[in-house]
Amino acid sequence: MKSTCTIAVIGAGISGLTTLKMLRDYGIDAVCFEASDRIGGNWAFDNPNGSSSAYRSLHIDTSKHQLSFRDFPMPEEFPDFPHHSQIKQYLDDYAEAFGLLPSIEFETRVDHAERLPDGGWELTTSRTGSAVQPGAGGVATLHFDGLVVGNGHHWDPRFADFPGEFTGEMIHSHAYVDPWDPLHLMDKKILVVGLGNSAADIVVELSSKVMRNEVTLSTRSGAWIVPKYIAGKPADKYFATFPYIPYSWQRKATQAMQPMSAGRPEEYGLPTPNHKFFEAHPTQSVELPLRLGSGDVVAKGDIARLDGRTVHFTDGTSGEFDVIIQATGYNTTFPFFDRDFLSADAHNHIPLYKRMFSPGIDDLAFVGFAQSTPTLFPFVEAQARLVAAWAAGLYRTPPVPEMERVIVEDEKKYIGHMLDTPRHQQQVDYFLYERDLRTREIPRGLARARALGAALPSRATA
Repeated sequence: MKSTCTIAVIGAGISGLTTLKMLRDYGIDAVCFEASDRIGGNWAFDNPNGSSSAYRSLHIDTSKHQLSFRDFPMPEEFPDFPHHSQIKQYLDDYAEAFGLLPSIEFETRVDHAERLPDGGWELTTSRTGSAVQPGAGGVATLHFDGLVVGNGHHWDPRFADFPGEFTGEMIHSHAYVDPWDPLHLMDKKILVVGLGNSAADIVVELSSKVMRNEVTLSTRSGAWIVPKYIAGKPADKYFATFPYIPYSWQRKATQAMQPMSAGRPEEYGLPTPNHKFFEAHPTQSVELPLRLGSGDVVAKGDIARLDGRTVHFTDGTSGEFDVIIQATGYNTTFPFFDRDFLSADAHNHIPLYKRMFSPGIDDLAFVGFAQSTPTLFPFVEAQARLVAAWAAGLYRTPPVPEMERVIVEDEKKYIGHMLDTPRHQQQVDYFLYERDLRTREIPRGLARARALGAALPSRATA
């Protein structure tokens, strides 16, 4: 006999998979609901559920040395910066190695998740795609003791709202697959808006002379460009944060050294950033500076207004364009919750304790809702480990006033120095965050659970 609770997990991307794995390690009964017919979420290229923002040429921007799960290293034969197809294979191998697939309900969408008055969750699910048999209803109502949300935050495109109207074609980078899908992007005048990693990759791809395009890059705040290699090794191999040195001191040292590795953006034509290095997420690109320096790409500042096919910029210049591609980020969205129950605000901010727990809701956890520097997979792995302890009755959050105090404190620590933009609302430093969970939060949560009891109910099972 064992004492356990039932857990529902929404999403079978990296967050859902690592959560399932950790729950299995603790002997917790869990079911994962995935709207697609495959695992991988954002890394399942051309995902039938429409959630993937991967484009055909995408390579990961974090090296495999930083990206690997701690308990499942990436294969030695993988290149330093794997292609998205290799990341998907890695996740497939992870799921197979730990026997996760039987716990996943594929082609099953969570349409609504409602917290019951006395705790626990009622989920309304529907079958999608080939899972629906002719004549079958496909709708089910299910109950669970706890809910883990891992539906990701790179699937609901955020469009910038510029004055005026553009009469050419406009898409978000989320829809971009390659120069021929969904639009034919040869012999075109193209404006790419944004300067994140996706914007840089798309600009580089479309500005190749082979494509015969005229490509312009518009950025509101500018960005610091960092190389993928330093001294012949992946640059993020040198990235580390030291817990015994004040974080502000470490930022200042990094800011002082940055020009020696990549120079200043304006030296190759970009607008001067309106922030210091590491006060916004940097853009990692080897080729963008070369394309700018070669004249293949023209850099502009923010857009002032749109007028037909004419785009007016804040520097007083204007240009005619056939296509605008907005690489302007994503909304954090939970379509299965009633909006008045829980939602991120218009600025993508949602106050979560340790980026995981909403104060006052003891049976709900979030995994993967952060912009973690320099790595995402081990960050999600650390969160999943805490979720498993929570589900097993070995971790409990503090009282609500303490949670609210720590949320403010942590946000000041991690994003107080960052640009106040939707992209940076969930920024964390992985090394500081993981150490905090491992050395402080988990032991304190264990003491609380022993004193007050488990956060979730349990029942005896055979």
